Amino acid sequence: MRLRFVPVILGLVLALAAPVTTPSHAAIKVTVNDVPITDYDISQRARLITLTQRKSASIAKRQAEQELIDDQVKLAEAERMGIDIAQSQIDNAFNNIARNVKMSPSQLSKALRSGGVKPETLKARLKAQLAWNQLLQRRFRGQIEVDESDIIAALQKKDEAERQKSVEYDLKRIIVVVPKNSSGGFKSKRKQESNKIRAAFNSCDEAGSILGQYSEVVVQPIGRRLETELPENIRDEINSLSPGSLTKPSTTPVGYEMIAICGKREIASDIAVRAELENELRAKEGESQSRRYLMDVRRRATIIHR
Repeated sequence: MRLRFVPVILGLVLALAAPVTTPSHAAIKVTVNDVPITDYDISQRARLITLTQRKSASIAKRQAEQELIDDQVKLAEAERMGIDIAQSQIDNAFNNIARNVKMSPSQLSKALRSGGVKPETLKARLKAQLAWNQLLQRRFRGQIEVDESDIIAALQKKDEAERQKSVEYDLKRIIVVVPKNSSGGFKSKRKQESNKIRAAFNSCDEAGSILGQYSEVVVQPIGRRLETELPENIRDEINSLSPGSLTKPSTTPVGYEMIAICGKREIASDIAVRAELENELRAKEGESQSRRYLMDVRRRATIIHR
């Protein structure tokens, strides 16, 4: 079951809202297992929902209160099961969101504040999500099964052509190495070189003449992969590219990484669509089990509305 991060949109930068201030006295609206949830907490979460999900203020406020109750219930269950979320995990999740919207963590924090939301409000939400995700993995690992009959039924709803066609790629990984603790200037230079390589690249067979112009460039074969086997974060980009192309450089612990599409072909097989349908059915079953688990935990919690 994958953790679903809060969607943060670039429009946050343009949001016009009052400055974020913490009130000297905030009224307690709900307590969950003796943990107070104040009207300030609710207003902050509601602002976050309004900014990221574009919901009306009244709907956002109702959703915010329920989310905060659920968050405390999840955190209490995580504590009961001995799960503790480190600050570094929360910061990493926050940084991943910033990266996904093409911002630095400090820029994302500034954007949130410009919308009237303290960064800690998003981080608190992420902490609950991380804790719940670990709980689900521990509780349901290996227990989410999908019946073959359900897969067959889903396949039958697909068009015949779609059922019998899979896309297979031949891929290589190209890494422009950036040593640990390199200066900002050197990282910038290597990023520029990565973009130059991408612009000049037009064939895996003739890549040597291009890559040979730069130092410390590593080529690693990935091999043949079905479309459904590609990581979600790069699947759409690879699908949009033609053979002989490179994906955009992405930052990794060892440098800037690009994926080369060396070949692409359609094969007569329903493996890809079967795998996709099975993943969808597993995700639905996982969500169903998550909802049932949360309902059970909520029933055991002490929730008092003031």
